Amino acid sequence: MSRDPTILALYSAHRADLVNYASAILGDRAHAEDVVQEAYLRFSDAARERPLDEPLNYLYRIVRNLSLDVHRRLGRERSMQVQGEEGERAAVADPVASPEAVAVGREEIRLMNRALAELPERTRLALEMHRFGGLPFKAIAAELGISVGLAHLLVVQALDHCRQRLARARPGDKD
Repeated sequence: MSRDPTILALYSAHRADLVNYASAILGDRAHAEDVVQEAYLRFSDAARERPLDEPLNYLYRIVRNLSLDVHRRLGRERSMQVQGEEGERAAVADPVASPEAVAVGREEIRLMNRALAELPERTRLALEMHRFGGLPFKAIAAELGISVGLAHLLVVQALDHCRQRLARARPGDKD
Protein backbone atom coordinates (compact mmCIF):
# COMPACT_ATOMS: atom_id res chain seq x y z
CA MET A 1 0.00 0.00 0.00
CA SER A 2 2.50 2.58 -1.17
CA ARG A 3 1.59 6.25 -1.37
CA ASP A 4 2.16 8.39 -4.46
CA PRO A 5 5.12 10.70 -3.71
CA THR A 6 3.55 13.59 -5.65
CA ILE A 7 0.37 13.31 -3.57
CA LEU A 8 2.42 13.21 -0.38
CA ALA A 9 4.47 16.21 -1.54
CA LEU A 10 1.29 18.19 -2.32
CA TYR A 11 -0.15 17.30 1.07
CA SER A 12 3.08 18.13 2.91
CA ALA A 13 3.43 21.48 1.16
CA HIS A 14 -0.11 22.55 2.14
CA ARG A 15 -0.58 20.75 5.45
CA ALA A 16 -0.17 23.82 7.66
CA ASP A 17 -2.64 25.80 5.53
CA LEU A 18 -5.08 22.89 5.62
CA VAL A 19 -4.87 22.72 9.41
CA ASN A 20 -5.48 26.48 9.63
CA TYR A 21 -8.45 26.12 7.27
CA ALA A 22 -9.98 23.28 9.30
CA SER A 23 -9.21 25.09 12.55
CA ALA A 24 -11.14 28.14 11.35
CA ILE A 25 -14.20 25.95 10.74
CA LEU A 26 -13.89 23.92 13.93
CA GLY A 27 -12.47 26.48 16.32
CA ASP A 28 -10.17 23.77 17.68
CA ARG A 29 -6.67 23.05 16.44
CA ALA A 30 -6.51 19.51 17.85
CA HIS A 31 -9.65 18.46 16.00
CA ALA A 32 -8.34 20.24 12.90
CA GLU A 33 -5.18 18.11 13.02
CA ASP A 34 -7.32 14.96 13.18
CA VAL A 35 -9.46 16.15 10.26
CA VAL A 36 -6.45 16.96 8.07
CA GLN A 37 -4.90 13.56 8.74
CA GLU A 38 -8.15 11.80 7.84
CA ALA A 39 -8.45 14.01 4.75
CA TYR A 40 -5.01 12.93 3.58
CA LEU A 41 -5.97 9.27 3.86
CA ARG A 42 -9.13 9.81 1.83
CA PHE A 43 -7.31 12.03 -0.65
CA SER A 44 -4.55 9.48 -1.12
CA ASP A 45 -7.04 6.67 -1.66
CA ALA A 46 -8.98 8.72 -4.20
CA ALA A 47 -5.80 9.70 -6.05
CA ARG A 48 -4.80 6.04 -6.27
CA GLU A 49 -8.17 5.11 -7.79
CA ARG A 50 -8.30 7.80 -10.48
CA PRO A 51 -6.39 10.84 -11.73
CA LEU A 52 -7.55 14.07 -10.07
CA ASP A 53 -8.02 17.15 -12.25
CA GLU A 54 -7.50 19.67 -9.47
CA PRO A 55 -5.93 17.75 -6.59
CA LEU A 56 -5.40 20.72 -4.27
CA ASN A 57 -9.00 21.89 -4.63
CA TYR A 58 -10.14 18.31 -4.05
CA LEU A 59 -8.02 18.07 -0.90
CA TYR A 60 -9.45 21.33 0.44
CA ARG A 61 -12.98 20.10 -0.30
CA ILE A 62 -12.31 16.91 1.68
CA VAL A 63 -10.99 18.97 4.60
CA ARG A 64 -14.02 21.28 4.45
CA ASN A 65 -16.51 18.41 4.36
CA LEU A 66 -14.81 16.52 7.18
CA SER A 67 -14.55 19.71 9.24
CA LEU A 68 -18.24 20.41 8.81
CA ASP A 69 -19.08 16.81 9.77
CA VAL A 70 -16.93 17.04 12.90
CA HIS A 71 -18.37 20.47 13.72
CA ARG A 72 -21.92 19.07 13.53
CA ARG A 73 -20.96 16.01 15.59
CA LEU A 74 -19.34 18.16 18.27
CA GLY A 75 -22.43 20.35 18.34
CA ARG A 76 -24.64 17.30 18.87
CA GLU A 77 -22.32 16.04 21.62
CA ARG A 78 -22.36 19.44 23.33
CA SER A 79 -26.15 19.52 23.09
CA MET A 80 -26.38 16.05 24.59
CA GLN A 81 -23.99 17.09 27.35
CA VAL A 82 -26.08 20.17 28.14
CA GLN A 83 -29.23 18.05 28.21
CA GLY A 84 -27.47 15.61 30.52
CA GLU A 85 -26.37 18.42 32.82
CA GLU A 86 -29.94 19.78 32.88
CA GLY A 87 -31.16 16.29 33.78
CA GLU A 88 -28.57 16.08 36.54
CA ARG A 89 -29.73 19.43 37.92
CA ALA A 90 -33.33 18.21 37.80
CA ALA A 91 -32.30 15.04 39.62
CA VAL A 92 -30.63 17.15 42.29
CA ALA A 93 -33.80 19.21 42.63
CA ASP A 94 -35.78 15.99 43.16
CA PRO A 95 -33.38 13.66 44.97
CA VAL A 96 -35.94 10.84 45.28
CA ALA A 97 -36.57 9.28 41.88
CA SER A 98 -39.88 7.61 41.24
CA PRO A 99 -39.92 3.82 40.89
CA GLU A 100 -40.81 4.27 37.23
CA ALA A 101 -37.78 6.50 36.63
CA VAL A 102 -35.53 3.98 38.37
CA ALA A 103 -36.94 1.16 36.23
CA VAL A 104 -36.47 3.14 33.01
CA GLY A 105 -32.92 4.05 34.02
CA ARG A 106 -32.05 0.44 34.74
CA GLU A 107 -33.53 -0.64 31.42
CA GLU A 108 -31.49 1.97 29.54
CA ILE A 109 -28.32 0.79 31.28
CA ARG A 110 -29.14 -2.82 30.38
CA LEU A 111 -29.76 -1.85 26.75
CA MET A 112 -26.53 0.18 26.63
CA ASN A 113 -24.53 -2.72 28.06
CA ARG A 114 -26.05 -5.04 25.46
CA ALA A 115 -25.25 -2.56 22.66
CA LEU A 116 -21.64 -2.29 23.88
CA ALA A 117 -21.33 -6.08 24.02
CA GLU A 118 -22.40 -6.28 20.36
CA LEU A 119 -19.50 -4.10 19.22
CA PRO A 120 -16.21 -5.53 17.96
CA GLU A 121 -13.64 -5.42 20.77
CA ARG A 122 -11.44 -2.71 19.22
CA THR A 123 -14.46 -0.49 18.53
CA ARG A 124 -15.79 -0.97 22.07
CA LEU A 125 -12.38 -0.21 23.56
CA ALA A 126 -12.03 2.97 21.51
CA LEU A 127 -15.44 4.16 22.68
CA GLU A 128 -14.74 3.31 26.32
CA MET A 129 -11.35 5.02 26.26
CA HIS A 130 -12.83 8.16 24.69
CA ARG A 131 -16.19 8.50 26.44
CA PHE A 132 -15.48 6.90 29.83
CA GLY A 133 -11.73 7.47 30.08
CA GLY A 134 -11.70 10.91 28.49
CA LEU A 135 -8.73 10.02 26.26
CA PRO A 136 -8.14 12.06 23.10
CA PHE A 137 -8.11 10.26 19.75
CA LYS A 138 -4.33 10.51 19.55
CA ALA A 139 -3.92 8.55 22.80
CA ILE A 140 -6.52 6.00 21.70
CA ALA A 141 -4.71 5.55 18.40
CA ALA A 142 -1.40 5.01 20.16
CA GLU A 143 -2.92 2.53 22.62
CA LEU A 144 -4.65 0.50 19.90
CA GLY A 145 -1.86 0.82 17.33
CA ILE A 146 -4.09 2.51 14.73
CA SER A 147 -4.28 5.90 13.02
CA VAL A 148 -5.94 8.86 14.71
CA GLY A 149 -8.50 8.94 11.90
CA LEU A 150 -9.40 5.31 12.46
CA ALA A 151 -9.68 5.89 16.21
CA HIS A 152 -12.13 8.71 15.51
CA LEU A 153 -14.07 6.56 13.05
CA LEU A 154 -14.33 3.68 15.54
CA VAL A 155 -15.74 5.99 18.23
CA VAL A 156 -18.25 7.50 15.81
CA GLN A 157 -19.35 4.04 14.64
CA ALA A 158 -19.72 2.84 18.24
CA LEU A 159 -21.78 5.88 19.22
CA ASP A 160 -24.01 5.45 16.17
CA HIS A 161 -24.53 1.78 16.99
CA CYS A 162 -25.46 2.53 20.61
CA ARG A 163 -27.84 5.33 19.59
CA GLN A 164 -29.54 3.07 17.05
CA ARG A 165 -29.92 0.26 19.59
CA LEU A 166 -31.40 2.58 22.20
CA ALA A 167 -33.73 4.18 19.65
CA ARG A 168 -34.97 0.78 18.42
CA ALA A 169 -35.45 -0.71 21.85
CA ARG A 170 -38.51 -0.03 23.94
CA PRO A 171 -38.50 -0.61 27.71
CA GLY A 172 -39.91 -4.05 28.35
CA ASP A 173 -39.09 -5.40 24.84
CA LYS A 174 -37.33 -8.73 24.78
CA ASP A 175 -34.85 -8.96 21.89
